[in-house]
Amino acid sequence: MKRTVVITGSTSGIGLGIARAFAAEGANVVINGFGDAAEIEKARKSLEAHGGKALYHGGDMTKPAEIADLIATAEKTFGGVDVLVNNAGIQHVSPVEDFPIEKWDQIIAINLTSSFHTVRAVVPGMKAKKKGRIINIASAHGLVASPYKSAYVAAKHGILGLTKSVALEVAEFGITINAICPGYVLTPLVEKQIPDTAKARGITEEQVKTEVMLRLQATKEFVSIDEVAQTAIFLASEAARQITGTSISIDGGWTAQ
Repeated sequence: MKRTVVITGSTSGIGLGIARAFAAEGANVVINGFGDAAEIEKARKSLEAHGGKALYHGGDMTKPAEIADLIATAEKTFGGVDVLVNNAGIQHVSPVEDFPIEKWDQIIAINLTSSFHTVRAVVPGMKAKKKGRIINIASAHGLVASPYKSAYVAAKHGILGLTKSVALEVAEFGITINAICPGYVLTPLVEKQIPDTAKARGITEEQVKTEVMLRLQATKEFVSIDEVAQTAIFLASEAARQITGTSISIDGGWTAQ
């Protein structure tokens, strides 16, 4: 029987990479996010190449009712949700005294609170089946901090707390919930913050890559989207059924220091 996987923030970057990895295993996938309608439809169709069905839901991750509809639509269309991947995220780089209040609220809503809403919506169905996998895409910034990213760091630390707490609640229902903590991945989100970081620090964009982003990654390499995706595949497998309430770092040695 095909699994159904819901991935938030999956019209590009890490989320789309995760969707492609599950689709390659024949899963039904529900993608979500913003972007060009034609590009999204092209991506959706490509996800069906391995025999599963792909559905796009444009729910806004700042709106609880739309998040609830995302899960309800997946359950109605495919009969349930087997794997939930919370990936939606945005970033803003600014000194804390200049940090726009609306940006703080938006980042907390999308990067943290949306995961509470998706988990809240998906757990009843998983409990009924006594089986489920929830994977939260956190960040190395869920474990350590960087300057000028107060909202993002706060949200990602919060994701790890949410992961631990929910894991204890659902452990006896065959449900696992874990967080993946990637280092820097060259996604559209990361690309967009390079100019802002350069401005905030008064350095060049190339220096941002070498002296800021990769400075603490001992391998001096960016993490690939596929490496994150394959970790999600593992956490959703039977081999990982005793892994719950924890975080897995994919950060080139960043948090080892």
